[in-house]
Amino acid sequence: MTDEVLIAAALVFVIAFIGLVWFLQKQAEKIRTKVEALTLLVKEGDKQREAVKRELQELRSGTIGVGRRVLELEKKLQQQDAKWDEANQQDPQARLYSRAMKMVDLGAGIDELIQECELPKAEAELLIRLHRKG
Repeated sequence: MTDEVLIAAALVFVIAFIGLVWFLQKQAEKIRTKVEALTLLVKEGDKQREAVKRELQELRSGTIGVGRRVLELEKKLQQQDAKWDEANQQDPQARLYSRAMKMVDLGAGIDELIQECELPKAEAELLIRLHRKG
């Protein structure tokens, strides 16, 4: 009878062992499936990160180009300002109009422009209309 109990116990042990192996294989399969899914997510994330990295690099390049263009335009504007100032210094009539525009900025009226800058009334009126609109 002890042999029969030992055989029964061994049989129960083998069945339990087979059940445990089967359960562990199912759990391992679930873990493999999750690892594969996570691996795909990581790969997709890497692709998106690279795409964003490329776009950022393009934006940087574009920004550098725009910055250079702005610097060029500022330089040209400074050159134009210098030429304008030089022309105003050489042309007394231009200085007169420059002074008149400054007076308009300060709120001078037609009579003041006529008196101080010796402008004809029509020119004073036109200067005020044009300069105050801009």
